[in-house]
Amino acid sequence: MKTKQRRVTTISFLRIAWQYLGRNSGSIAIAVLIGGLTLSVSHAHQQKTAVTRILFNPNTDNIEVMHRFFVHDAEHAATVVFGQRQTLMESAESRELFSNYVMNRFAVEATFANGERQQLALQYVGEEIDGQFLWVYQEIQQVTDISALTIVNTALRDVWPEQSNLVNIERENQILSLTFDGVREMLSISL
Repeated sequence: MKTKQRRVTTISFLRIAWQYLGRNSGSIAIAVLIGGLTLSVSHAHQQKTAVTRILFNPNTDNIEVMHRFFVHDAEHAATVVFGQRQTLMESAESRELFSNYVMNRFAVEATFANGERQQLALQYVGEEIDGQFLWVYQEIQQVTDISALTIVNTALRDVWPEQSNLVNIERENQILSLTFDGVREMLSISL
């Protein structure tokens, strides 16, 4: 059900509750509370947004990549992609399967100060559940002199075309952001 339809349904529910319960303020308060809960639950469904953080770690010269997905979105997408129900909260195998899916849809090409270009061989570090989020971690060790990045991020976009993936790049106390939405699957940024 679309968000607009959910709002109409919730508003219709409140009107019916108002008519049925009369003008008793206690009854009205209960109707408003139930309607508000209905609306908030409908919005708690798929968020269709994900955030990736690319950190240039000055202590190690490593580039650390941290992908954050809502668990609910990731489970739904994994079930669609793999054709059977995936339980990311309970199953380490499901989380690893989803992590591989993410890594196959995320790539970084570096342009170095000398003009050379190279795709970075990001290594899988692991994954974890943190509250309502699933984190997938990657890194590449000791890479320096990068002047620009070209990034591909299509995770979940093959499941939901309206999926939006934000990538924040943190380097030398500066944060640069790229948003992958619509037809944008590959973006470049100078550092």
